[in-house]
Amino acid sequence: MAERMRVIVNFIGFQFAWFACVLGGARGWQWLGPIIVILLAAWHVRSSRNPMTELRLLLIGSVLGIAFDQILLTSGWIAYPTVSPWPNWLLPPWMMALWLIFCTTLNVSMRWLRAYPVIAILFGAIGGPLAYWSGAKLDAMIWLQPMYVAIALALGWAVLMPLLSKLASIYDGNLKA
Repeated sequence: MAERMRVIVNFIGFQFAWFACVLGGARGWQWLGPIIVILLAAWHVRSSRNPMTELRLLLIGSVLGIAFDQILLTSGWIAYPTVSPWPNWLLPPWMMALWLIFCTTLNVSMRWLRAYPVIAILFGAIGGPLAYWSGAKLDAMIWLQPMYVAIALALGWAVLMPLLSKLASIYDGNLKA
């Protein structure tokens, strides 16, 4: 697949999966998003030039992101309304899946951020909270402590985005041979 087309497909796939996860989570379809994410992530890994390297990035990045979000949940700053039998103290599957699909963008549609660490920090500090705010507006999550959540998200994503970009450069399964 031509590189430009791969970037476009990656971007559109991420957007589609984001909406499937968030709207599915908000409407009680906890597994809709994760199923779509697993299919897209499997295709992403399979179509990578070095699948095992790319898989490492997806796993490491997802664990870091899930841990960050679990801290916000455990702190009592956010909550996820759910109608499924999923325990309310554990991050819902659709939220975990969002990290997996986000990590698929790091070596493709968001690859350009590597060259601009300051922009990666700003992108994280602004874009991270905006994505969560959008999820809250779609009824997928509740900000119980809005000021703390906004600050934590801005600071957390300001650290996570350049860190994930650096990890992507180390674990680049899409590097041209």
